[in-house]
Amino acid sequence: MSNSTGRYLSFIAGAVLACVPWLACRAMGIHPAQPWTVLTPGICIFGAAFLLTWGAEAAEMDIPQSISIGLLALIAVLPEYAVDMVFAWKGGKDPTYIPFATANMTGANRLLIGVGWPAVLLAYWWKHGRGAIQLSMDNAIELGVLLAATMYACVLPVKGTLTIVDTVCFVGLFAFYAWRAAQQEHEEPDLEGPAEMIGNLPAFQRRAAVGALFVFAAGAICLSAEPFAEGILEAGRHWGIEEFLLVQWLAPLASEAPEFIVAILFALKGKAAVAMRALISSKVNQWTLLVGLLPFVFDLSHGSLAPMPLDARQVEEIALTAAQSLFGIALLINFEFALAEALALLILFMTQIFLHAPEARWAFAGIYLGGSVVLMLLSAKRREQLAEIFRRTVGR
Repeated sequence: MSNSTGRYLSFIAGAVLACVPWLACRAMGIHPAQPWTVLTPGICIFGAAFLLTWGAEAAEMDIPQSISIGLLALIAVLPEYAVDMVFAWKGGKDPTYIPFATANMTGANRLLIGVGWPAVLLAYWWKHGRGAIQLSMDNAIELGVLLAATMYACVLPVKGTLTIVDTVCFVGLFAFYAWRAAQQEHEEPDLEGPAEMIGNLPAFQRRAAVGALFVFAAGAICLSAEPFAEGILEAGRHWGIEEFLLVQWLAPLASEAPEFIVAILFALKGKAAVAMRALISSKVNQWTLLVGLLPFVFDLSHGSLAPMPLDARQVEEIALTAAQSLFGIALLINFEFALAEALALLILFMTQIFLHAPEARWAFAGIYLGGSVVLMLLSAKRREQLAEIFRRTVGR
């Protein structure tokens, strides 16, 4: 066994062991006291998310490209979806849970752009001394669908509800994205770490390993999602912290961190464009499929096609998330992500999480929107590339 193989096996074993304490508690019917009420299922989700990430990457060796985009996207973001669907389901029975569903969704989306994108470039700059990431026209479909989803999301604060019509529109956008992405030419999977080790196994062993990772990780997430969601609320009440904020930032942090770490490792190895494309694709998934499933699960639980109501706080959060998304697209639309742009995203994000007044959320939304308009007005290249993105997205 080579040193790298042993190291990668230890990574997989470590991720599995991270799940064990909570799975043992569930098996023995133990309900830990705070802070373990939230930490043990949260760590379990964290470990399972790593296993899903490695398994999904290795699975690209065997899954037909025509279905890999949609299927692997669903698998990779299962931890985030599981927690959010718990809140949406409970919201269909108890309206007090509805705000937590949108809190988790908006937090996950803003974390991706506000921390994930800048982290990739900062790691790339720190390791290789390069202050920009050059994207390619291969990213056009992601950016085009992301722009369409963002423009539609701007309607949600105006109407103040999420309905089954929104499900059709957002899920339809995701299906269109998966269909168009499958038509692109694909290179061989670029695997790293444990995923590379699994990918190099003989076909039968590789498929068995991937299947085992998926089954174990999915089971661990299913057993952890509801206790983790309830544990966050219990922790907020126990420690006197606003529950909405804990749901918005703690839950996505646990489920997004493995994806961020994998992307940062790609950047450190000089593959920053690969890392950025993975995070942009993840943003598309969360801004289409995740949002679209919320009213569907809510209605399924509610037993009717009733609209999922959004209160003033939720309206503000969705508006801010849509504005940040638009600003992120405006930055990338010239297919270059520069250090100053990454710092702008990071600073704006880090500032807003400490300012919770409604006026602050609308002010930051205005800053994002104003920045987007200025970027488009001052850059002819961005305007030209926008037209090219549209043509490539619709297949012209």
